[in-house]
Amino acid sequence: MKRVENPGSEWPLLSKAVLEQERRMLLDLGNDITGVRDKNDLLILFSNRIKRFFYFTHTIVTLIDYKDETYTPFLLDPRHSPIRGHDLYASLLNTRFSLNEPFIQAVLNADEPISFMLEDIMDKPLSPSFLRVNYEEGVREILMTRLIREGKPMGFIHIYTDRPGRFTREFRSVINGIAPQLSSAVSNIIKNQEILDKEKETSFLLDFSSDLAKVRTRAELQEAIFRVIEKTMHTQLAMIRVIDEDGFHLNTFMFDRSLFKNADPAFFEKMSSHRITVEEPYTSRVLASREGLVFNIEEEIRDGNDYARLWKTTGLKNMYALPLRAGDKNIGTIWLLANRLSPLLLKGICSQISIAIANIQANEKLLAYKKQLENENDYLKEQISKIYNFSEIIGNGPAMQEVYRLISVVAGTNSTVLILGESGTGKELIARAIHNASSRSNKLMVKVNCAALPANLIESELFGHERGAFTGATDRRIGKFELAGHSTLFLDEIGEMPLEAQAKLLRVIQERELERLGGSQVIKVDVRLVAATNRDLEAAVRTGQFREDLYYRLNVFPICLPPLRDRPQDIEPLAHFFVAMYSRNTGKKIKKISPGVLQQLRSYTWPGNVRELQHLIERSVLLTSGDTLRDVYIPKGNAAEKQGAAALANRSLEEVERSYIIEVLQRCGGKISGAGGAAEILQMPGNTLHSKMKKLGITKADCFPR
Repeated sequence: MKRVENPGSEWPLLSKAVLEQERRMLLDLGNDITGVRDKNDLLILFSNRIKRFFYFTHTIVTLIDYKDETYTPFLLDPRHSPIRGHDLYASLLNTRFSLNEPFIQAVLNADEPISFMLEDIMDKPLSPSFLRVNYEEGVREILMTRLIREGKPMGFIHIYTDRPGRFTREFRSVINGIAPQLSSAVSNIIKNQEILDKEKETSFLLDFSSDLAKVRTRAELQEAIFRVIEKTMHTQLAMIRVIDEDGFHLNTFMFDRSLFKNADPAFFEKMSSHRITVEEPYTSRVLASREGLVFNIEEEIRDGNDYARLWKTTGLKNMYALPLRAGDKNIGTIWLLANRLSPLLLKGICSQISIAIANIQANEKLLAYKKQLENENDYLKEQISKIYNFSEIIGNGPAMQEVYRLISVVAGTNSTVLILGESGTGKELIARAIHNASSRSNKLMVKVNCAALPANLIESELFGHERGAFTGATDRRIGKFELAGHSTLFLDEIGEMPLEAQAKLLRVIQERELERLGGSQVIKVDVRLVAATNRDLEAAVRTGQFREDLYYRLNVFPICLPPLRDRPQDIEPLAHFFVAMYSRNTGKKIKKISPGVLQQLRSYTWPGNVRELQHLIERSVLLTSGDTLRDVYIPKGNAAEKQGAAALANRSLEEVERSYIIEVLQRCGGKISGAGGAAEILQMPGNTLHSKMKKLGITKADCFPR
């Protein structure tokens, strides 16, 4: 092209032929560029067209990011670039160069293409590294001009040559003319890419939503989250924290340990396991935000953020923290480490994760409730097989009347009750009577036999344990205290509880809260305690076998059950009750008990109390063939009888006779003659018995129990 210089203009005047040739070239190039949709084709087309008329080595397009005042490579000329073999080439493609460099500021302030010799600018302060890389590969000069979008620079076109002086005024004129069309093409590519990215993100979110709809457990959710974040965002999950049921504390829901492989293990464990609240400064800011927050790691370290020291070990620049919400309710927070993330994709993923977590929590509660119902059902079946099979307490003597009075006084309260009595006196039956007469009767009374559990398992039985708390703890176990929530917990044989467990029981009674073994969550409990023992707890306290403070906590309202030998008037009704029950169970038709059997039952000392009577009647019923129980199989030579025989040896015959007649009279309720009277049992006429009573000084007052 031949130029005609114009002294009054910066650009020379061109001849008509030259202008027409340049116009056709720009028109053809513009038409070609307008049809480009793939960004990889744009620079190839540009280079091929321009190189027909002008020489240069390669070209690239960079885009401006005004948020952090940087520019980055966007379009490359891969076929002709001489720097592709340089060691720093790959890193240059991902580098963000500062807009504040003097070199690039000169380009921004120039309205037309501007060129530089690399050796003049590459070593100046703040000059970008790509200048030296090009120089080391033989490039000597660079021509740059702005690309304008909606009146604002959106990027630059860089053109390089290894032959200085090739950027003539004609070449600059062509580049200046093609820049607007190139800007439009780049703008269209960006818009198309944004549309494709949004479509891709929308399609991905639909697929992710479909995947999460199948998730039922935390493990499945974690696998889905890790997969999608790594595949789509090219980053990893730092942590998800979920708000506890108390609405105040947050616990770690999941995190990717591999992300912090370069962190000090002790420091990582400390920071990841630290239990926080919704008032923790960073958490409260995230929960209060609408779209989440971005924490620059370097800035956070300067501000003294201990968490940021952990984040820095990943080599990433920013921590993205977003609230997880189900509707308008905060359910937790999600933390992701990355250099840059798509806000739309991040928001969509967090929304889906929030729904999935809410569903998992609801599912876990449902499973826990189902498990509790199963536990209660199993426990109820177990207890039905063990408890006494009579529907009411049998006994109307003075001793039992006092017990009934005490039950009526305490049942309607929440006071702790301590039931004392020998084995077999019916302590559990009294506990159930207290529960059934209380406001908690609509729920199952839970029983723990402290004597039947090994010392190393009693804490797990009472307080529960988390999975992995100890060898063999393969699942979470709900303890009896939790199982008895809003109900009554009956601690049978409390005197056999180990001292270590006594200390933990005391704390639960005092604080009304507990922690499962291996867990950290504090669980509030609302339980009414009823304890029972056949031991002398005061003596156990004196010998150090039972904690004194626990004894006083339990001994709020003691009820002492009398032994069966002290309530002889209740033996006959108890016997009739058991005969009827076991006759019905065995299909027999025993309707009455012979007077001789009743006399035997009254004269026995019953060291095993009501339980011994029950078992004795059961055996006797099995061995009876008629409709009358005529024989009972009372043990012979038991320790009580031997002690009684030893006592008789030290008394006179008259004393023994008097005591025996009084005992029989008391067992018969003071009745002397007639059916079931003392004379019938003693096998003597009624008149003879009257005479003996007068002789031995037995009065009417002696005939009734005191």
